Amino acid sequence: MFKYVKHLNYPINIKKKDLKMAKLLITQFGGANGELAAALRYFSQKYAMPDERGRALLNDIATEELGHRC
Repeated sequence: MFKYVKHLNYPINIKKKDLKMAKLLITQFGGANGELAAALRYFSQKYAMPDERGRALLNDIATEELGHRC
């Protein structure tokens, strides 16, 4: 069993909405040129690499791209 508690690690207090910044963040995270798209491209390309070093390199780059999302 598990218990889901919805709370933030760091409390925030939003006083004013910034729609331009929200659009920029969504573009970076989920857009065609965002971090997630880049990570998925690297992960999928690693399977076409002929040698183990190339696969390992692409895997490391993809993992780094996923790290940028946090």
